[in-house]
Amino acid sequence: MPDRTLPTASPRSTSPSMGPPRMEWRAVLELFKPVTWFPPVWAFACGVVASGAPVGGRWGLVALGLLLAGPMVCATSQAVNDWFDRHVDAINEPNRPIPSGRIPGRMGLWIAIAWTLASLLVGLTLGPWGFGATLLALALAWAYSAPPLRLKQDGWWGNTATGLSYETLPWLTAAAVMAGGAPDWRMMLVALLYGIGAHGIMTLNDFKAIEGDRRMGIASLPARHGPVAAAWIACVFMAVPQVVVVALLALWGAPWLALGIAGLLAAQLGFMGRMLRDPKALAPWYNATGVMAYVVGMMLAAVALRGLAA
Repeated sequence: MPDRTLPTASPRSTSPSMGPPRMEWRAVLELFKPVTWFPPVWAFACGVVASGAPVGGRWGLVALGLLLAGPMVCATSQAVNDWFDRHVDAINEPNRPIPSGRIPGRMGLWIAIAWTLASLLVGLTLGPWGFGATLLALALAWAYSAPPLRLKQDGWWGNTATGLSYETLPWLTAAAVMAGGAPDWRMMLVALLYGIGAHGIMTLNDFKAIEGDRRMGIASLPARHGPVAAAWIACVFMAVPQVVVVALLALWGAPWLALGIAGLLAAQLGFMGRMLRDPKALAPWYNATGVMAYVVGMMLAAVALRGLAA
């Protein structure tokens, strides 16, 4: 995609009498999008629970892992994405920190680089498993947004990378750090299934950027296939992995928790039915209802895996 230079200063900072644009440090927190930290933090918590390892006396390690998953690695991914998406955001969300000029010049890029290095330092404290997972997560964050890969250019690849890095990777990282070794194969499979399901959640998040994506040549699923088809794809991606999780837990001897996840899935199917009537308008509503049922089901699966480990 050609690099089209946009003004990086807000209108109030372009007057010669006001001097060069000034950094608004409050905008850095907005750049990091704290609302997006919940999925990886929750997935890390699921991994702690599922590991079966005792937490007593290790709360500092858990807190460090939660810090790394959300305010460090996830925040880095948001900063990287905002820098390389500044042209798209100028269309979709012109009040974001970079296109609005509240983070002027190339400061957005330097913040992304600095937070990447800081995340690596924190990852070192979690041992080889934690550091290796940090490296992989950061590599996916840059590959998703930055050329030459820029995985987000294709909704299939970009959403897959995001789902795995937001759900599967934090879950398995926590389990490995807590247990001091590779996670059980059943845990790896369940974490992978929930990461695949998150592909659908990422698709719904793309609904807000359809106009800008189309104008800038980003083939997100809503931009490529339209809102209705993309909504159906999202629903299938969210529902099918949960059906498999329910079947596996029942097969492995955790029928009651499998039944609980099935009930949560039934609620999601009801929410999906309503959302599909007007996907573009109701995608944010589904994210506040159906996705909550999805993540509660994740924790029930983690509890089931903990029982199996015991």
